[in-house]
Amino acid sequence: MSTQHPQELDQADWFTSSYSNNQGGDCVEGARLSADAMAIRDTKDRTRATFVFPTPTWTTFVTAVRSGDLPQ
Repeated sequence: MSTQHPQELDQADWFTSSYSNNQGGDCVEGARLSADAMAIRDTKDRTRATFVFPTPTWTTFVTAVRSGDLPQ
């Protein structure tokens, strides 16, 4: 878990990924943090590690996924 944003993570406005479903599959939640960062966690076990990425890094990743640049 990130130690840089612990208070923000506790108060974050989490949203479920649009790629998640209600079938019990792989679900991911995200939260935009005020410190120009994106937090990601597993919805099945919210007590486990939360990954925090700088916004430019997260944007590059999402762009690569959407454009098909990453293997599936």
